[in-house]
This record gives sequence, C-alpha cells and structure tokens, in this order.
Amino acid sequence: MAESAYGPVVPDPADRYPKVFMTTPPTLPKFRQQLILAVLMLCSLLIWLDNTVLSTTLETLADPVRGLGANPGQLQWATGSYTLAFATLMFTAGALGDRFGHRTVFSSGLVIFAGSSLWAACASDAGQLIAARAAMGVGSALITPAMLAILMWTFTGPARAAAIGIFSTSAGVGMAAGPVLAGVLLDHFWWGSVFLINVPVAVLASVGLAVLVPNFRSPTPRPLDPAGMLLSISGLVALAYGLIRAGQVAAWSRTDVWAPIIVGLVLLAVFVLVELRVKVPGFDPRLLARRTFGGGNMALGLLLFAVAAITFYNAFYLQGVLGFSPMKAGLATIPTAFGAMTGAPLATRLVRRLSLRSVTVPALAVAALTMGGYGFLGPHTPLVRIEVLLLIQGLSIGMVIGPVTAALISDLPLEQAGAGSAVTNTVRQTGSLIGIAVGGSIMSIIYRRAIEPSLEGAPGPVRDQARVSAEQARHVATAIHRPALAQAADDAFIHAMHVGAGWIAAITLLGAAVLLIALPAAATVRECEGRTPLSGGRGACPGRSRR
Repeated sequence: MAESAYGPVVPDPADRYPKVFMTTPPTLPKFRQQLILAVLMLCSLLIWLDNTVLSTTLETLADPVRGLGANPGQLQWATGSYTLAFATLMFTAGALGDRFGHRTVFSSGLVIFAGSSLWAACASDAGQLIAARAAMGVGSALITPAMLAILMWTFTGPARAAAIGIFSTSAGVGMAAGPVLAGVLLDHFWWGSVFLINVPVAVLASVGLAVLVPNFRSPTPRPLDPAGMLLSISGLVALAYGLIRAGQVAAWSRTDVWAPIIVGLVLLAVFVLVELRVKVPGFDPRLLARRTFGGGNMALGLLLFAVAAITFYNAFYLQGVLGFSPMKAGLATIPTAFGAMTGAPLATRLVRRLSLRSVTVPALAVAALTMGGYGFLGPHTPLVRIEVLLLIQGLSIGMVIGPVTAALISDLPLEQAGAGSAVTNTVRQTGSLIGIAVGGSIMSIIYRRAIEPSLEGAPGPVRDQARVSAEQARHVATAIHRPALAQAADDAFIHAMHVGAGWIAAITLLGAAVLLIALPAAATVRECEGRTPLSGGRGACPGRSRR
C-alpha cells in the first residue's frame, strides 16, 4: 500500500481523490480552499433556507383551497418530523463520516435531501408531506456534521477561524432570504415550489463536492451506535406524539395522550443509561454533568424551545390575523434575521470587554420579554411596532446562541469537541421539536375553548371544521357567508397566542436563570490574555479550557 505525508493511501480508480486516512490536515491550494468554502456555504444556505421557508408556508398549507387543508397537529408534525430526524441522527451521521469518509456521507445526504424535497413538492396530502419532511431531516443530519468536519480539515490556524466566521454568515443570509423567497414563490406558484428549489441547489453542490473535496476521514473511526439511535428516535417520537395529541383532543387525561408521553420519557431515560454504559457513545451524557457545559446546553435548549414555538405562532399571526400575503409576511420577518446577524458579532466584542455571563444572561432575559411581547399584539397593531419587536428579538437571540455555543465547545478538551458538538446539536434540535409540539398544543387547546361560544347554533359540520383551526374557521365562514365567525376565529387565535406567549416567556426566563447559574463570573478576554487558561470558577477566562 502506498504511503503519503498524511498516512496510507487506499487506491480507488473510481475516485478522483484517493481516500487518505489523515492524521493532520493536508495543505490545499488557497484557491481550492476558497472554492471548497463556497460549496460548504451553499450547502449551509440550503439548510437554512429550508428551515425558514416552511414557516412562511404554514398558513398556505392550512388553507383547504390553496394548500392541503392541514390541521395544526399535521403542521406541527410537518415541522417536527424534520427536526426529529435531524436531532436523533446527528451523532450517528458524524460516526458514519469518520468511518466511510465525510464527502461520501455528505453526498449521500444531498441525494436524500434533493429526492425528499421533490417528494415534498409533489405531496398530495399532509401525511405524505410529513413523511417527506422526515426524509429531508435525514438528509440534513447527514450533511451538517460532514460539512463542519470538511471545514475543519480544509483550513488550519488563523485561516480556520476566518473561514468559520465567513461560513457562519450563511445562516444569517438564509434566515433573511428564506421567508422572502418563499413569499415570492407562494405569490406566483403553488406551495410545492418552496421545496422544489432545493433540487438544483443540491445538484450544484454535489458537483462541487465531487470535483473539489477530498474524502477526509478520521484515523480512528468512532463506532456506530444503533441502540442509542433506536432508543432516541423511539423516545422522542412517542413524547412528541403525546404532546401534539394533547392539542388535538384538548384533554390530558386520555390514554392516547399521557401513555405516549410516559413511554417517551422512559425510553429517553433508558437511552441515557445505555449511553452511559457504552465505551464510546455517540451521545455522551457525562458531558452534561459539567456545570458550564450542561447548564449552558439546557439554557440553549430552552431558548430554541421558545424560538420554535413563537415562530410557529408568528406565521399564523402575520398571514392569518393580519391578512399579509406570503411575500409581505416574509419581508416582515427580515428584522429578526438582521438582528440575529448583528447580535452575534456585537456580543463577541462585548464579551472581550465584559464577560460571557454579563452579556448573554441579560440578552436572554430581553429575548424572554420580546416573547412575552406577543401578548400585546392584536389585529390592529401597527406594523412598525411589530418590526421593532422582531428586531430586538433577533438581536437578543443572536447575542446568546453564537457566543454561548462557542464557549461550550471551547470549555471541553479538544479530544471531546466532536462528542460535545453532537450533544449540543442534539439538545438544540430536541428543544425545537418539543417547542413546536408544546407551543402548538397550547395554541390548539386555548383556541378551541375560545371559539366554542361563537359556534352555538351553527350546523354540526361547521362547528367541527371551525374547531380545527382559525384557518379552517375563516374558510367555512367565507363559504356560508358568516363574517362574524371569521372575526371570532381571529379573536380566539389572538387569545391563544397571548396565553402561549406568556408560557413561552416564562420558559425563556427559566433559561436565563439557568445560564446565570451555569456560567462562571469570568474575567474578560482582554484580562485573560497572557494568563494560564482556567476552566471554571470566579475569574475564569472565557473561551479557554483545560487540555
């Protein structure tokens, strides 16, 4: 077997770039590095676009004429099935990349993502859309760890930090462009077009991968974790089903509500026990025992819970209650993306002068207040007030997620960075999944109770359809020429949003309290320059850890 500067080369006539088992990153030409970064940013943009276009499409999907007539539970699953697959397969995908090569896993993910996007675009009912979204989550789970691994292998030293900074801008671009792009497509084409645009982008990215990227892989592949994967998927599916079912039947005492929730919690507990016994777990629960890492991840999970829930509400508020077109609703959410893009670098500069805790804890508290601010929105709220609220919300969220995530990973020894990344990503996606389930269920339960008095004397089919959602109530009100029913549906939805916003704000404040306890009262980065790195305690240096 031939040798290279990076280890043994396995010849493969079908592979333009030999599979090199690298122990140190190769030195690629600078121009090629830049092209690889461009391909990775295109793929990251694709993932973020897909995450954001769906929120703009929810109102259309709920419409019985323009969409699929999906009820709130089905819309929760259309969003949650993607997040579920993403959350539970993330750590397995990283191990697959170490074993078979990150380019191989990346390419497989793009193929799955493109095929399932085509399936979603052609779905004829909500069930098909949910299944297609789950398959898209599988593709995203294969793409994301491989994308980050290729970035780390391609760049070294100061160039790596610069590349990560440039790469991270794709998230902000996707957040800003996704809703606007979805609005343009929905105003001119059918709802499936928002998924169809993924296909040519995935094909272009696949060509770039094949031509430019070596098939990097770890010299010490991690073992696969089929037991952990099965337990985590089963537990989260059962838990999410029970939470979403509670919103559909508006009764927690039913067996089909509490039984799945209990089963899900038991399976997740078994999952943790199994991972504790595995020598090299895909998801290492031991890391959560570290105060900073565990508490920080809990705070981020609670924040993502709140973001997912409030985004779910906002989509229906803008297009349903205010009557915005998809295009106008997409433009209305730009301040959130702009705030998030501005907040992350601003927090980085502030942390250098102050400390991580003194910057991120107040920012998370402000984010909680903006969530509660939805409790004061109504059908006649001026648009400028909504835009200011969204701008502050995006700014405060951006000031938390980026700096805290970076600090959590840097708090770990380098050899645990991969496992720590898997834990962080899984916790964040799980928070989003539960946020969608709980937030949507609260909305459904409160809406159904609020609309009930307005349905007295209405025919049975009208009552049944109006109870499903405000979108269904508006549709039937138009069909039977009862504008008062549409107004009652708007009022019921606003009441449900107000109640939900209160709960979401409380959850976010809990996250701020957890972050306050978890983060040390650290010295500023500037004060730490030249000192011995510390891992915790008063006066600890942020962004530095024991090795």
